[in-house]
Amino acid sequence: MSENRLSRLLRPRSLAIVGGKAAEEAVRQCRALGFAGPIWPVNPKRAEMGGLPCFAEMAALPEAPDAVFIAAPAPATIALAGTLAGTGGAICYAADFAESGEEGRERQVALLDAAQGVPLVGPNCYGMLNMFDRVALWPDQHGCLPIDRGKGVAIVSQSGNLALNLTMQARALPIGYVISVGNCADVTPADLIEALIADKRVSAIGLHLEGLGSVSRFSEACLAARAAGVPIVALKTGASAKGAALTMSHTSSLAGADALCDALFARFGVARAHDPATFLETLKLLHVAGPLAGRRITSASCSGGEASLTADLAEAAGLETPDFPPPTQALLEEVLGPRVNVANPLDYHTYIWGDLAAQAACFGAMMGAGFEASLLILDFPRADRCTAADWDVTLAAFRAATRAVPAAAGTVRIVVSSLAETMPEAIAATLIAEGILPAAGLAEALRAIAAAASIGEAWARPAPAALPEQAPPSAGEATVRDEVQSKAALAAAGVPVPRGRVVSRAELGDCALPAPFPLVLKAVGADLAHKTEVGGVALGLASREALLAAADGMAGLSDQFLIEEMASGAVAELIVGVARDPQFGLFLTLGAGGIFVELLRQTEQVLLPASRDDIEAALARLPLHKVLSGYRGKPGCDMPALVDAIAAIAAWAMAQADRLEEMDVNPLLALPRGAVAVDALIRMRDPLP
Repeated sequence: MSENRLSRLLRPRSLAIVGGKAAEEAVRQCRALGFAGPIWPVNPKRAEMGGLPCFAEMAALPEAPDAVFIAAPAPATIALAGTLAGTGGAICYAADFAESGEEGRERQVALLDAAQGVPLVGPNCYGMLNMFDRVALWPDQHGCLPIDRGKGVAIVSQSGNLALNLTMQARALPIGYVISVGNCADVTPADLIEALIADKRVSAIGLHLEGLGSVSRFSEACLAARAAGVPIVALKTGASAKGAALTMSHTSSLAGADALCDALFARFGVARAHDPATFLETLKLLHVAGPLAGRRITSASCSGGEASLTADLAEAAGLETPDFPPPTQALLEEVLGPRVNVANPLDYHTYIWGDLAAQAACFGAMMGAGFEASLLILDFPRADRCTAADWDVTLAAFRAATRAVPAAAGTVRIVVSSLAETMPEAIAATLIAEGILPAAGLAEALRAIAAAASIGEAWARPAPAALPEQAPPSAGEATVRDEVQSKAALAAAGVPVPRGRVVSRAELGDCALPAPFPLVLKAVGADLAHKTEVGGVALGLASREALLAAADGMAGLSDQFLIEEMASGAVAELIVGVARDPQFGLFLTLGAGGIFVELLRQTEQVLLPASRDDIEAALARLPLHKVLSGYRGKPGCDMPALVDAIAAIAAWAMAQADRLEEMDVNPLLALPRGAVAVDALIRMRDPLP
């Protein structure tokens, strides 16, 4: 639907450009690019614009244009939106809409009402560049070049100025589209993803996002891009942590909205970049090679310092630098001779510097290792002060090796400079044309490889289901259920809990016990969120007298007590929490539990609903996973039982999605056999079922 709705707007054959100074610049830019179709400037006060005659109003145009660029003040933009019937859509440049307060929000509603369903990009956006079709609905200069043949990447940005800056890159990245979306009043990034993947000229999509809009729609668009084989990288800004909703809950304070974005991207195979340079380098790698099948790299340089730096940066990026396979090792030793220590990353020294045949043999041997990326570190000297003759020999050797050693799908050959400014753009453009990635900046290149590998890993897993729209919580005040009520609800949902019973202090002397000694005694109360800190828990009680003494010590906390069997032999303690985010709805937090929750803050967030695979993958990302799997000869936990318990908690939470606000199961004990939730606290809007 997005493809059909937006096809005329994104790939127009006729243009109307409305307004004054900004509109005139858009006319000039379109003419400079050589747009082949008619361009109709509209301004009732001017006879011509950018060398073309002006029309007084939209109604005077020869026909309804495919795309309209409206560069008029906000009130006039609203009026013009009412004249768009029959067009393919409009780009609204003006600001002073929803970004400017309540009156602006009212103007934005009026804008949508006036358009009556005609697609609108913006308002408060910079415009659109389509270099495939030589369209520049753009009020400024830009750095893009037309793409008459072949493919290019698409960039969708919520920031107009960042979009402009990205066009000025000198990294030889072929940019086919730049679309600034501003307030996203109508057309969203998700809509544009679905429309752009229908253009077979688009090799990859880059998103600059300040917000996601509908998480469900975004997930649908990501799945559509995956099905079309178009990878996505996101530069997400606004990473400040979400404030905790309630002091009773560890979960709320452990997760921020940015962590939930990471969880969303990981599930749907969107690579994340944290800076513009890595964003561009990742787009370039995806354009050249697509997602990568793994994280193994080889690296060749003529310096031990560069080899060591590569090893350090690769490890920091989550890449692998394995030893060479024996055949590769033997070939390299033969080519380089006994004075060179052959290792990966490789310092091939300068003995073969300037020797085209020897260098080609060296680089070809490394490519023959079959790793996902083969890197040559090569920083070109300044052209204004130096000569690059010897560097040209090394580059020619790498190109020859690339031609001689066929690359498998999901591999990439990379010439990378340590510094961005030591990769000349002309050389970079030549390499891209040959299917070699020219990477500007070693750290950025390694992060780009890791990002492309993360997409490959996600695409290798079965495609997840799109996230459903979560309904807002029901009205009414949420209240806290005490531990007894909370664990009873979880037990009914299939979550294992210890045997226990609730008694008063008077009953404690002669009541029946739920299990043999040793036992646990806890004070019961909805206001006792953190019982350990206030002395509300006594463990390992071995006699009736010990129970009574412990109860006396807790008399100031409650007159009700929970006696429970003592779970022992835990491999590890986990926290399993559920909290609600205004945008993402309910989500799951997994991490080190017990006293380590706030101390270590080692957590993973999982969006709900969650499959067993989602839960297992999140557990595998935790540092605690080494303990769960068995560490230094100690037995591991019953992983299937642990996942069963977490899955039951997640399923129960989704069943109560309209009422549940937050929940902590802390700790959930991972046992050699089984798993058991020994404490829980729930905050809900209705009585528990």
